[in-house]
Amino acid sequence: MSCWMPGCPALSMCRGLAALPIACLERAKDLKTRLGILLHKPELGHKIGSSSKLQLGSRRRDSSREVLEWRESFDQLLKSKSGVNAFHTFLKTEFSEENLDFWLACEDFKKTRSKTKLASKANRIFEEFVQSEAPREVNIDHETREITRRNLSGATSACFNEAQAKTRTLMEKDSYPRFLKSASYQDMSREAAGRATSKRPHT
Repeated sequence: MSCWMPGCPALSMCRGLAALPIACLERAKDLKTRLGILLHKPELGHKIGSSSKLQLGSRRRDSSREVLEWRESFDQLLKSKSGVNAFHTFLKTEFSEENLDFWLACEDFKKTRSKTKLASKANRIFEEFVQSEAPREVNIDHETREITRRNLSGATSACFNEAQAKTRTLMEKDSYPRFLKSASYQDMSREAAGRATSKRPHT
């Protein structure tokens, strides 16, 4: 800002700054630079990064333990979200993922509280998985199919219980053992076991 008028505040300020010793101005610049460095110092980010690494390490240990637990029982596998995903991927290679999809649909169905939604969901699940010639028909016997059909007339959260139990047994006895022997699970298991061993304290 420039001003030629006598008594202008801007002119007085400029003269005041010019009258300051150069050493004083240099110190002010130095102080400003230091403040800028402090404000942008990455210590906080470094701490957050370290914390994230610790959490990631913890998650890896947890996931390693989970992978090894899948072989303990079929229940352990179904309790694990990543276990269900891995099992689903395996079932796709055998073209039998509809069994797990039906089981998961039944689990979701049981959580439905609205009677109206319960009836519409029940019909949708039956048409997709249970009725003869359904697009994704599950492998259940004729008697169980008919029991499930009759259950639809007064749909409750338990109307698929028998069909779901039969499908679960089929997966546990048939697909689950093959999953544990599959190359994909064997690789995951070896990797998980290696991570678990490397984390043990040396004596």
